[in-house]
Amino acid sequence: MTQTSFLQHYWWMLVSLLGALLVFMMFVQGGNTLINSLGTNDDERRALLASTGRKSELTFTTLVTFGGAAFAAFPLFYSTSFGSAYWLWMLLLLTFVVQAVGYEFQNKRGNLLGDRVFMGCLQLNGLLGPLLIGGAVATFFEGSNFIVRFDNLTQAPLADGALGAAANPVVSSWANASHGLDALTCPWVLVLGFAVVFLTRILGILYFMNNIDNENIRSRGSVRLVGQTVTFLILFVAYLVHLMLKDGYAVDPATGIVALEPMKYLHNLVAMWPLAVVLVVGVALVLYGIVRTVRSKTYVGGIWPVGIGTVLTVLVVLLLAGWNDTAFYPSTADLQSSLTIANASSSLFTLRTMAWVSLLIPFVLAYIAYAWRALEGKQTKE
Repeated sequence: MTQTSFLQHYWWMLVSLLGALLVFMMFVQGGNTLINSLGTNDDERRALLASTGRKSELTFTTLVTFGGAAFAAFPLFYSTSFGSAYWLWMLLLLTFVVQAVGYEFQNKRGNLLGDRVFMGCLQLNGLLGPLLIGGAVATFFEGSNFIVRFDNLTQAPLADGALGAAANPVVSSWANASHGLDALTCPWVLVLGFAVVFLTRILGILYFMNNIDNENIRSRGSVRLVGQTVTFLILFVAYLVHLMLKDGYAVDPATGIVALEPMKYLHNLVAMWPLAVVLVVGVALVLYGIVRTVRSKTYVGGIWPVGIGTVLTVLVVLLLAGWNDTAFYPSTADLQSSLTIANASSSLFTLRTMAWVSLLIPFVLAYIAYAWRALEGKQTKE
């Protein structure tokens, strides 16, 4: 493996890790969809709202960091997805703006619109945020409707040095007018999207049970947890079986030609067997945390095994999309426009420089842990 190839795999792992952490942090969104269900009076709803509000900025920060890392390491993916499919991403960002408005004005005095309007803002973000994130991940396997003109990447300026169309060619574009929203018409995109919705609701319940000192909320949460888990497992297992059996987008490392390969993602899992082990461990941790929480009336630490299991599982799923000569952002409009970690990455100089910068990540994680602990403490009626 060359230095460039190593760094491309390294940065796909880091981007995937940030994506996995983002899914875990969306317990804030999942929790907000359950505030009216778990809280039966104003005091309980205020405690639930305060509990997620203290962690909401960490979710948005993780989303921005994920986007920044994707832009720096794989700029062609960023320009194709975030640029051409901008309606999908703009809708996602709009839901986070709506969330911020919901938190800010929920309990403002003189609130002319009423509490329900701003609670609706939080719940809209809680539903659409995870749905769109899960849908975006599903496009790594189901494909998107775009075209990339790789020749324009090397098109030179005009001979006299003047700026013109040749100096700023269009590299990627969406093949229809929907600009990304057409992804939501694919049934399997919706299956994974709603699987993420119910996963975040599970995480939200477990977080509330751990963070709020209220027996009524914990009791209701334990009951709600069963229904959310059953629905999540049906959706997730269905998509996982579909993923293992579907045709995948294989890349010839010598020529860069993309071709469909039957059961490509199952082959990836077999070829990279340590990932299969991590996947099993991740799923086992999720099930352990849920089952122990449901069976025990005193155990409230389920957020941690389920959270770690979520990160491990999502990490493996994302690595399957990009490693082992696989196109991580396949095109359904033109197979050869599909993006890989090789043709979408930054230059060797950029990847190498950022690799040194990435050594600061443990310090960033330490700060996040510190901020988490600083904002910790059981929510009580007082």
